[in-house]
Amino acid sequence: MGYSYLVLGAGRQGTAAAYDLAKHAEADSLLIADHDMALSQQAAAKVNGLLRSDCVQAAVVDVRDHASLVGLLGGVDAVISAVPYRFNLAVARAAIQARASMCDLGGNTELVWRELALDEQAKAAGISIIPDCGLMPGMGNTLSVYAMGLMARPQHVRIFVGGLPVHPRPPFDYLLTFNIAGLTNEYAGKATYLRAAEIVEVPALSELEAIDFPPPVGRCEAFVTSGGTSTCPWTFKDKLLTYEEKTVRYPGHCVAFKAFADLGLLSEVPLQVGEESVVPRQVFHALLEPKIAFPEDEDVVVLRVLCSGETSQGRSVEARLEVIDFCDGQTGFRAMERTTGFPAAIVAHLMAAGQTPQGAVPLELAVDGRAFVAEWRRRGLPLTESVG
Repeated sequence: MGYSYLVLGAGRQGTAAAYDLAKHAEADSLLIADHDMALSQQAAAKVNGLLRSDCVQAAVVDVRDHASLVGLLGGVDAVISAVPYRFNLAVARAAIQARASMCDLGGNTELVWRELALDEQAKAAGISIIPDCGLMPGMGNTLSVYAMGLMARPQHVRIFVGGLPVHPRPPFDYLLTFNIAGLTNEYAGKATYLRAAEIVEVPALSELEAIDFPPPVGRCEAFVTSGGTSTCPWTFKDKLLTYEEKTVRYPGHCVAFKAFADLGLLSEVPLQVGEESVVPRQVFHALLEPKIAFPEDEDVVVLRVLCSGETSQGRSVEARLEVIDFCDGQTGFRAMERTTGFPAAIVAHLMAAGQTPQGAVPLELAVDGRAFVAEWRRRGLPLTESVG
């Protein structure tokens, strides 16, 4: 007997998640829903075509319509929210009412805390609510949990992650592979880190450093962005000295976008320009997106987790986990789609199978790192591991 799944959002990551659920997650039924029925139908057709099945059905829903959303969720074992992060709290509330376990792609820690505040209601409904289950926040944090389990006394965790074009195009040498609002959200505000066992805030677009990856990626840069660590600094405050994450880009990216931020282009405060009131960030989106969105270009995702500490004998040890993933020529899914959608699908499968705790629980406490790694490897996806 299999499970019933729903994916909300028929964009790139949602379609990839639906594919993984249909192929690997014991799906008896799978519905993909979007506010645009044409997008839902396109996503369902793609997945069914790749798998030569009719497992996936399309539907239309406005996630702002609570009653309609609850009705759609009825009888579903697990739902993935792949809609913009601002809707996740409403989806979580609907999931509780419908008694359907729910995970999301997240990306905004303030909203995650509001989801986690639904813990008692989720327990009463007998379901799991697990936010921030994409790439980062998401898989990077789960791999950190796995790495911490490879030593007796973990002390320091550093994560480096980024999506890059295989063939960079000037002037920005960057390829947009997800919603542009998510990108600028990462570049604004502050990151929350754990340093010297204390919670600290560090400005985005700061602390630039060089980092190298195997060819064809090569020399890159890493810098602070917001949201990636999610709730982990609080979760691990009494266990670790350090927990931090940086975004990886090709050299020169940070300086350019720091200039845009200093100019005020990431501001969401309306600005009077002549007789018009404009929001700088919206103008920035309109100007930037055509310069970095190239649907035909291939991407690569890099993720490196470094965890250092001590063995039970007091010897220093470091675990290094690395994922380098490329566009899949057989399915057409980009690296960012795979490394964002597939981790969420793994979590949804674990929820449906009853392998996650009931309640609204942070990802790092809800998902066993070993179980996640076993599922990732079962799919034949890239992951190298060394301990020494």
